[in-house]
Amino acid sequence: MKKADIEEMFRRLQAADPEPKGELDYINPYTLLVAVVLSAQATDVGVNKATGPLFAVADTPEKMIALGEDKVRDYIRTIGLYRNKAKNVIALSHMLIDEFGGDVPNDREQLQKLPGVGRKTANVVMNIAFGEPTIAVDTHLFRVGNRTGLAPGKTPLEVELKLEKKIPAAYKRHAHHWLILHGRYVCKARKPDCPACIIRDLCAHKAKTTV
Repeated sequence: MKKADIEEMFRRLQAADPEPKGELDYINPYTLLVAVVLSAQATDVGVNKATGPLFAVADTPEKMIALGEDKVRDYIRTIGLYRNKAKNVIALSHMLIDEFGGDVPNDREQLQKLPGVGRKTANVVMNIAFGEPTIAVDTHLFRVGNRTGLAPGKTPLEVELKLEKKIPAAYKRHAHHWLILHGRYVCKARKPDCPACIIRDLCAHKAKTTV
């Protein structure tokens, strides 16, 4: 995709949604971190249903530890892999207290040391909680990057690194939200809604849908 086309793509996405938001509910950086950890292989809607009651009683590492793994597990049992996720939530809470004074670090390497936190999770937390221009590549963004020709790659990291180079600086803060939401609601996996796509003419995908 040409540089001018990339600029135009993000200009349109910004015009359509100037302040895009992630769809996970949270109260503070800590609850955001927990929500993103819980969202692995789960829907945001499903996570929000579980975390609403959980965060009402435990919105800090100290409160989560006091609640205990068994009760955390009870709150999140509707989420996939809930047993392992409950262990991770308690373990990362202990580590935040022991190593970071209870605060969520604004550093990718430090975040990735926490149980259950990978590069994508770290990027999401840094972007939403601290306003860093990170690119969190999930399945939707991976698909959009490849399908449109914006950032083709065989792995999420490859797509992420290409996007970091290609996305104009003025759009980096919100870029991954625009692309994720576009993939979730328009450029869908099985049948992309090309007629409703505001960047259709810029997209390199050959098999565009007509209805």
